[in-house]
Amino acid sequence: MATIDGHIMYLDVTESDGSGSETRHKVTMNKEYYEKISTGIIGPEDFVKKSFEFLSKREDKDYILKEFNIKQIREYFPEYETEIKKTIREA
Repeated sequence: MATIDGHIMYLDVTESDGSGSETRHKVTMNKEYYEKISTGIIGPEDFVKKSFEFLSKREDKDYILKEFNIKQIREYFPEYETEIKKTIREA
């Protein structure tokens, strides 16, 4: 995980479905958004990992955007923030 300008974090994510097929994604995340949703319970990498677990339950890996900001997930799945907060608390 790297930080740009102290406000934006980015991560390259590789998703696999177990059959050897992989997809690659470039994910950005605003530090403020991460801190608001995670409340510091888990680190940024785990936050992105949990977010991809959320997506994987709803979308085939091939349909997940190749580049996106993590908070865009809520535009496609309005329940995202509620569910990810619950997942983080259970971690």
